Amino acid sequence: MSPNLKDRPIVISGPSGVGKGTLVDKLFKDHPDTFAFTVSHTTRQPRAGEVDGTNYHFVTPTQFSELIAEGAFVEHATFSGNSYGTSKRTIADQIAKGRIVVLDIEMYGVKQMKENPTINARYVFIAPPNFEALEKRLRGRGTEKDEDVTKRLAQAKNEIEYANTGVHDRIIVNDDLEKAYEELKEFIFEQK
Repeated sequence: MSPNLKDRPIVISGPSGVGKGTLVDKLFKDHPDTFAFTVSHTTRQPRAGEVDGTNYHFVTPTQFSELIAEGAFVEHATFSGNSYGTSKRTIADQIAKGRIVVLDIEMYGVKQMKENPTINARYVFIAPPNFEALEKRLRGRGTEKDEDVTKRLAQAKNEIEYANTGVHDRIIVNDDLEKAYEELKEFIFEQK
């Protein structure tokens, strides 16, 4: 991998249920000293067992607003009344350790990052083979109510439409996990 690519975060996005987490977990397992996640900031309360600075940087809503005003985040969003954000510092800290930063973020975060010309990231979208396959995966989990699956599918449609505008450097269709993984590695380690 060329040195300049090591300094560029990898932004992975895609709809819920598409297999992003599985691909990223495999990448980290196969290359344990190469990649790093960032530790996001959040206004939500810690869950049992979560450690400040390890799982999240837990901050108050006022502190979070101050960080936004300072331009400290590359992206931030609010879900279920709690704010989440990825700080520029956490990315810089991991790059300084010689790690390739991987961000698993949703469409709104990608839009924010793309709008900031100072962020030199590489973007990959993990797509389902088709909408029916995604619906089958989401329903097959059995972990969500029907209306939640319907919401996720509506969001997935928006994310796929956004990806089809050409905003990502690569779109990988996850119809075969091993094939998708090889394409992801090829994208990350390409010698450009």
